[in-house]
Amino acid sequence: MRHRVKGYKLGRTASHRRATLRALATALIRHKKIKTTVAKAKATKMFVEPLITRAKNDTVHNRRLVAAEIHDKEVLKELFGEVAEKVANRQGGYTRVVRLGQRPGDGAEMAILELVDYNIGEDVKPKAARKEKEEVKEETVEVTETAETAEENEEVSETAENEEAAEEKSEEVSEEKTEENEEKKEE
Repeated sequence: MRHRVKGYKLGRTASHRRATLRALATALIRHKKIKTTVAKAKATKMFVEPLITRAKNDTVHNRRLVAAEIHDKEVLKELFGEVAEKVANRQGGYTRVVRLGQRPGDGAEMAILELVDYNIGEDVKPKAARKEKEEVKEETVEVTETAETAEENEEVSETAENEEAAEEKSEEVSEEKTEENEEKKEE
Protein backbone atom coordinates (compact mmCIF):
# COMPACT_ATOMS: atom_id res chain seq x y z
CA MET A 1 0.00 0.00 0.00
CA ARG A 2 1.16 3.52 -0.81
CA HIS A 3 -0.48 5.36 2.06
CA ARG A 4 1.09 8.80 2.57
CA VAL A 5 3.72 8.14 -0.11
CA LYS A 6 3.99 11.31 -2.12
CA GLY A 7 5.88 12.00 -5.32
CA TYR A 8 7.15 10.30 -8.44
CA LYS A 9 10.24 8.11 -8.66
CA LEU A 10 10.94 9.05 -12.31
CA GLY A 11 13.18 6.00 -12.72
CA ARG A 12 16.04 7.64 -10.83
CA THR A 13 17.88 7.31 -7.56
CA ALA A 14 16.95 9.77 -4.81
CA SER A 15 19.95 12.03 -5.46
CA HIS A 16 19.45 12.00 -9.24
CA ARG A 17 15.73 12.70 -8.82
CA ARG A 18 16.42 15.64 -6.50
CA ALA A 19 18.99 17.07 -8.93
CA THR A 20 16.52 16.70 -11.81
CA LEU A 21 13.76 18.49 -9.92
CA ARG A 22 16.13 21.28 -8.91
CA ALA A 23 17.22 21.77 -12.51
CA LEU A 24 13.63 21.75 -13.80
CA ALA A 25 12.51 24.19 -11.09
CA THR A 26 15.39 26.54 -11.91
CA ALA A 27 14.56 26.41 -15.62
CA LEU A 28 10.87 27.02 -14.91
CA ILE A 29 11.55 30.11 -12.83
CA ARG A 30 14.08 31.43 -15.35
CA HIS A 31 12.07 30.84 -18.54
CA LYS A 32 8.50 30.89 -17.07
CA LYS A 33 7.65 27.73 -19.04
CA ILE A 34 9.36 24.45 -19.87
CA LYS A 35 8.54 21.51 -22.11
CA THR A 36 9.01 18.10 -20.49
CA THR A 37 7.20 14.81 -19.92
CA VAL A 38 3.94 14.77 -17.99
CA ALA A 39 5.43 12.79 -15.08
CA LYS A 40 8.35 15.22 -14.71
CA ALA A 41 5.99 18.19 -15.02
CA LYS A 42 3.76 16.89 -12.22
CA ALA A 43 6.76 16.11 -10.02
CA THR A 44 8.26 19.55 -10.70
CA LYS A 45 4.93 21.19 -9.92
CA MET A 46 4.90 19.55 -6.47
CA PHE A 47 8.51 20.60 -5.97
CA VAL A 48 8.35 24.24 -7.09
CA GLU A 49 5.00 25.40 -5.65
CA PRO A 50 6.18 25.29 -1.99
CA LEU A 51 9.28 27.25 -3.05
CA ILE A 52 7.10 29.94 -4.63
CA THR A 53 4.93 30.03 -1.49
CA ARG A 54 8.05 30.61 0.60
CA ALA A 55 9.21 33.34 -1.78
CA LYS A 56 6.03 35.33 -1.12
CA ASN A 57 7.31 36.04 2.41
CA ASP A 58 10.78 37.54 1.86
CA THR A 59 12.77 36.73 5.01
CA VAL A 60 16.34 35.58 5.45
CA HIS A 61 15.13 32.19 6.67
CA ASN A 62 12.92 31.67 3.61
CA ARG A 63 15.69 32.82 1.27
CA ARG A 64 18.06 30.27 2.78
CA LEU A 65 15.51 27.45 2.56
CA VAL A 66 14.80 28.22 -1.10
CA ALA A 67 18.52 28.72 -1.84
CA ALA A 68 19.12 25.18 -0.58
CA GLU A 69 17.11 23.97 -3.59
CA ILE A 70 17.73 26.70 -6.20
CA HIS A 71 21.47 27.20 -6.64
CA ASP A 72 21.36 30.07 -9.17
CA LYS A 73 21.56 33.51 -7.54
CA GLU A 74 19.96 35.32 -10.50
CA VAL A 75 17.01 32.94 -10.45
CA LEU A 76 16.66 33.46 -6.68
CA LYS A 77 16.52 37.24 -7.18
CA GLU A 78 13.92 36.80 -9.89
CA LEU A 79 11.87 34.42 -7.73
CA PHE A 80 11.83 36.68 -4.66
CA GLY A 81 11.37 39.83 -6.75
CA GLU A 82 9.33 39.56 -9.93
CA VAL A 83 7.64 36.17 -9.47
CA ALA A 84 6.69 36.75 -5.81
CA GLU A 85 5.06 40.08 -6.74
CA LYS A 86 2.98 38.50 -9.50
CA VAL A 87 1.70 35.65 -7.31
CA ALA A 88 1.22 37.69 -4.14
CA ASN A 89 -2.60 37.48 -4.32
CA ARG A 90 -2.76 33.77 -5.20
CA GLN A 91 -3.39 31.18 -2.51
CA GLY A 92 -1.69 28.44 -4.51
CA GLY A 93 -1.83 26.89 -7.95
CA TYR A 94 1.05 28.90 -9.36
CA THR A 95 1.79 26.49 -12.17
CA ARG A 96 -0.18 24.85 -14.99
CA VAL A 97 0.45 21.59 -16.86
CA VAL A 98 -0.70 21.67 -20.50
CA ARG A 99 -0.58 18.31 -22.24
CA LEU A 100 0.84 18.28 -25.76
CA GLY A 101 0.46 14.68 -26.91
CA GLN A 102 3.03 11.99 -27.52
CA ARG A 103 6.68 12.51 -28.38
CA PRO A 104 7.47 11.08 -31.84
CA GLY A 105 10.56 9.12 -30.79
CA ASP A 106 9.41 7.04 -27.85
CA GLY A 107 5.74 7.93 -27.47
CA ALA A 108 6.20 9.60 -24.07
CA GLU A 109 3.40 11.97 -23.05
CA MET A 110 4.73 15.53 -23.36
CA ALA A 111 3.53 18.63 -21.54
CA ILE A 112 4.34 22.25 -20.95
CA LEU A 113 4.74 23.37 -17.36
CA GLU A 114 4.25 27.12 -17.06
CA LEU A 115 3.72 29.75 -14.42
CA VAL A 116 0.05 30.73 -14.52
CA ASP A 117 0.52 34.49 -14.11
CA TYR A 118 2.89 34.62 -17.08
CA ASN A 119 0.28 33.45 -19.59
CA ILE A 120 2.83 33.03 -22.42
CA GLY A 121 1.96 29.50 -23.56
CA GLU A 122 -0.09 30.72 -26.54
CA ASP A 123 2.33 29.54 -29.22
CA VAL A 124 1.86 25.92 -28.19
CA LYS A 125 -1.67 24.66 -27.68
CA PRO A 126 -2.93 21.31 -26.46
CA LYS A 127 -4.20 18.93 -29.14
CA ALA A 128 -7.88 19.48 -28.35
CA ALA A 129 -7.56 23.26 -28.57
CA ARG A 130 -5.62 22.99 -31.83
CA LYS A 131 -8.33 20.79 -33.37
CA GLU A 132 -11.08 23.19 -32.26
CA LYS A 133 -9.17 26.14 -33.64
CA GLU A 134 -8.57 24.34 -36.95
CA GLU A 135 -12.30 23.57 -37.19
CA VAL A 136 -13.13 27.22 -36.59
CA LYS A 137 -10.58 28.24 -39.23
CA GLU A 138 -12.08 25.76 -41.71
CA GLU A 139 -15.56 27.20 -41.08
CA THR A 140 -14.32 30.74 -41.60
CA VAL A 141 -12.47 29.64 -44.72
CA GLU A 142 -15.69 28.13 -46.05
CA VAL A 143 -17.60 31.34 -45.32
CA THR A 144 -14.94 33.48 -46.99
CA GLU A 145 -14.87 31.07 -49.89
CA THR A 146 -18.60 31.43 -50.34
CA ALA A 147 -18.26 35.21 -50.23
CA GLU A 148 -15.42 35.03 -52.73
CA THR A 149 -17.45 32.58 -54.79
CA ALA A 150 -20.40 34.98 -54.79
CA GLU A 151 -18.12 37.79 -55.97
CA GLU A 152 -16.66 35.52 -58.62
CA ASN A 153 -20.16 34.48 -59.68
CA GLU A 154 -21.11 38.14 -60.07
CA GLU A 155 -17.95 38.75 -62.08
CA VAL A 156 -18.60 35.62 -64.14
CA SER A 157 -22.19 36.69 -64.78
CA GLU A 158 -20.99 40.17 -65.77
CA THR A 159 -18.35 38.70 -68.06
CA ALA A 160 -20.91 36.22 -69.39
CA GLU A 161 -23.27 39.10 -70.17
CA ASN A 162 -20.40 40.97 -71.82
CA GLU A 163 -19.47 37.87 -73.79
CA GLU A 164 -23.07 37.35 -74.88
CA ALA A 165 -23.29 40.95 -75.99
CA ALA A 166 -19.99 40.59 -77.82
CA GLU A 167 -21.20 37.37 -79.46
CA GLU A 168 -24.43 39.09 -80.56
CA LYS A 169 -22.44 41.94 -82.03
CA SER A 170 -20.07 39.53 -83.76
CA GLU A 171 -23.04 37.57 -85.09
CA GLU A 172 -24.60 40.79 -86.39
CA VAL A 173 -21.31 41.79 -87.96
CA SER A 174 -20.86 38.34 -89.46
CA GLU A 175 -24.46 38.41 -90.78
CA GLU A 176 -23.82 41.81 -92.34
CA LYS A 177 -20.62 40.52 -93.90
CA THR A 178 -22.36 37.42 -95.25
CA GLU A 179 -25.11 39.64 -96.66
CA GLU A 180 -22.49 41.87 -98.28
CA ASN A 181 -20.68 38.84 -99.66
CA GLU A 182 -23.90 37.46 -101.04
CA GLU A 183 -24.69 40.82 -102.66
CA LYS A 184 -21.22 40.89 -104.22
CA LYS A 185 -21.67 37.38 -105.54
CA GLU A 186 -25.03 38.30 -107.05
CA GLU A 187 -23.52 41.27 -108.83
